[in-house]
Formats: sequence, C-alpha cells, structure tokens
Amino acid sequence: MQHPILQDFPHEFYTERLLIRLPLPGDGRALYQAIQASRLDLKKWLPFAQGEQTFEETEINVRKAHSEFLKRTDLRLHIFHRETGQFIGSTGLHRIDWQVPKFEIGYWIDSRESGKGYMTEAVKGVTNFAFQKLKANRVEIRCDAKNHKSRVIPERLGFTLEGIHYHDSIAIDSNELRDTCIYAIVKAVI
Repeated sequence: MQHPILQDFPHEFYTERLLIRLPLPGDGRALYQAIQASRLDLKKWLPFAQGEQTFEETEINVRKAHSEFLKRTDLRLHIFHRETGQFIGSTGLHRIDWQVPKFEIGYWIDSRESGKGYMTEAVKGVTNFAFQKLKANRVEIRCDAKNHKSRVIPERLGFTLEGIHYHDSIAIDSNELRDTCIYAIVKAVI
C-alpha cells in the first residue's frame, strides 16, 4: 500500500450549489462567526461547541486541520456557497483507515443555513469524493440516535442503518447515556 501522504487527490470539488474544499489559513473568521451563530444547536451534539472559543483559537484549529489534511491523517472539508462564497458549514472524512480504505463522514451546518438541503448535498458530494477519488470501500456516518436532523441525511442518501450501539456514550451536554446509530454504504452499493 502506498503511504497515505503520497496519495494525490483534489483538495476541492464542486456540487451543484457548493464548493467543498480543505481548510485554508484565514478560514477562521467565517468558522468563528458560524460557530457563534450556531452555538445553541451545536452544543447539544458536538464537543468543540461546549466551551467558548476565541477567534484566534478557531484560526489555530483551522491551521491544524489544514496540516492534518496535507498529512492525510484527517480530511476536514469546509463548505461554501458556490456563487456567493458564503461559509455554510464543515464536513470531512475522519477515522481514516487507508488499508481498507474506509472513512467516517462528520458534519455540522451554520444554523442560519439549515433547512436548505445544503448538508445533504455536501454529504452526497463527500461520499462520491470518497468512492471516486479516494477509492473507498466503505463510508460510515455515526450519530446520536436522538439527533434526528443528522440521522435524516444518511437515510435520504441510501446509507444502511447497520445497527445501534446502545448506551455506548455519554451525552455531550449532560450525564445521560446515549445510543449511537451506525450508518454505512459500501462500494458494492454505489
């Protein structure tokens, strides 16, 4: 197997309405503003939204994500409106196993852009990117069973609910035990 850092593939791609690309230095401002506008929604589900972040901390995070993308250890992607350049959200391919290869898609959206179908479009694009450009054999989406907005995306896109891991995590915003849904799509299905 070729070392992952030698893998050549595009750092950006387009869908009908979106530009999806690797994080770049300077993205911190847009990311920071989206997190601030969406904090109440994100706080229910995502660890990074639990505490306040400064703009500087957000920019540092973006630059680390840029580096991880280049090293092929984590492939975070930022989502922008194709025509306006407006930041919409973040997605990416995580928990990478290059030997299989398999990836897990994660995602969140700026609450001000929710309900417009952007995230479904982005996840479809990322799934196609994984299979076509990265030669994936498996793509997963894991989400809290109570996160209905997140669950509807893999269901719309034809992912199979392979199972639910009961009481396998603690809620991000409380001490309640939570269940995790495991959705997947494999190469044979595409």
